[in-house]
Amino acid sequence: MRYAIIADIHGNLEALEVVLKDTKEKGCTHYVCLGDVVGYGASPRECLNIVRDMAMPCVKGNHDEYCSNDAFAEGFNPLALEAVAWTRNQLSPEDRKWLQDLKYLRLVGSFTIVHATLDAPQRWQYVFDKLEAASSFTYQNTSLCFFGHTHVPVAFIRDSMVRGGTYSRFRVEPGKKYFVNVGSVGQPRDNNPKASYVVYDTVDNSIELRRLDYDIAKAQKKILDAGLPPRLAERLALGR
Repeated sequence: MRYAIIADIHGNLEALEVVLKDTKEKGCTHYVCLGDVVGYGASPRECLNIVRDMAMPCVKGNHDEYCSNDAFAEGFNPLALEAVAWTRNQLSPEDRKWLQDLKYLRLVGSFTIVHATLDAPQRWQYVFDKLEAASSFTYQNTSLCFFGHTHVPVAFIRDSMVRGGTYSRFRVEPGKKYFVNVGSVGQPRDNNPKASYVVYDTVDNSIELRRLDYDIAKAQKKILDAGLPPRLAERLALGR
């Protein structure tokens, strides 16, 4: 099987459509979403409908959580708060219910998926370094776990120690544990504006990071036309 592992779509329909087209060309047979389907971008309902209609296993992200309820978005900056308020008004009661019902972590086949961390998935902590990854490894019961949230693709490996770094393609080796961030479909933050996702091939145990150009200008125009903060449009071209 070939899994397409996507994360952090953030209402960016233009990026999602390009990614899904690429998954077909890569022969992907299964799809998994690591959360934050909505938030920031101007097409939350369209993106949510695609993920829901494809019936792909999906976990809840922090934007999914706060856009589906009326609670104060703890820790969000003013731009993110404005995007949350706007997105709430775009979603139907059914959309909100679907987001609310998402689990914080799931087992898919032989691997685990989570939006943020395994040690406290509902607290929305970030994993940028080996020390932070070590906390999740303690709770990881499968050899492989995919996560998102930081929008930065990085792979952490635990054998005799925890190592981490960027990647393009590697094989999953027996006896090791892998905690892999697949980057972001709709809002990369590693100074590369190209949409990001991962292809996981369970036959040859390979993980490949895919980076794709998409119509950033169109996504930016939608954000501006919606009256969302211009900064949310500008950052798409910067990849941060």
